[in-house]
Amino acid sequence: MPADPRLVRHVVATTALAPTEATRVIEDVLAFHQEPVEAYVRRRHGELKLRGAKNADIFGTLRDELADRPVAAPDLSERQLRRMIYG
Repeated sequence: MPADPRLVRHVVATTALAPTEATRVIEDVLAFHQEPVEAYVRRRHGELKLRGAKNADIFGTLRDELADRPVAAPDLSERQLRRMIYG
């Protein structure tokens, strides 16, 4: 999704970023928030496992994080989260 030119102008006016840098940052943020729920769950599960977290804690963390997204994901049960990760 291309960055809205009005948003680019706003970011340029309120930061020290050049227009090309502001556009790149905005597009990166948009891409981050457009990640599908299943991809997000798999990626975050892997990250949290690498940090030594246990599944019992991970599933609660995932549910909290999904609820805090700009466009909240549906309220997923632990079983639904497990199916996304393990199939």
